[in-house]
Amino acid sequence: MYFAALLARTEDGWEASDTELDDVETLSDLADLAREASPDEDTVLVLIEQEGAWFGVVRVDGEDDPRIYVSEAAAAARSSYGEILLTDELLGREPGDDQTDLDALDLDGTEDGEPEPADADEDAGTVGSAESVPHGPVGDPGLLEDLGIDAKELRALDGDAVNAIADALGAADVLEAVR
Repeated sequence: MYFAALLARTEDGWEASDTELDDVETLSDLADLAREASPDEDTVLVLIEQEGAWFGVVRVDGEDDPRIYVSEAAAAARSSYGEILLTDELLGREPGDDQTDLDALDLDGTEDGEPEPADADEDAGTVGSAESVPHGPVGDPGLLEDLGIDAKELRALDGDAVNAIADALGAADVLEAVR
């Protein structure tokens, strides 16, 4: 189960709105959605979490490029919402690196439905972007430092990270109202 919300900083404090990401296909789409939440080009945070598996924070400040932090890249890579955040740039890849290299495929007959040997590595059958995604956090852990959450605190979050972030920002009540 996923939860996604926008937190927009205004003169009067934080305003929250839950958001549907069904129509969001790219990071650019997500940044545009965030910018729409703040007509005054204030800071907008997009908070996404999947029940304890991973969370992501996208920070959009006006027309600046979005800044991203993902707590567990490998788990996020298995999620359609996580794939939006895990850009080639964030993962340190050249665009197009996630294309399947047919010469690198292990075509040993298991692709025809034969069971793999019991000692086969679980990830042996993955190709493309899944194997090039690191386990652990990726992105900019300092994206919330000026808001009172330093990189060490952000990396230490797990479980209900979205609520912990909102609480540290003083936005827990407005986030809870949209949950």
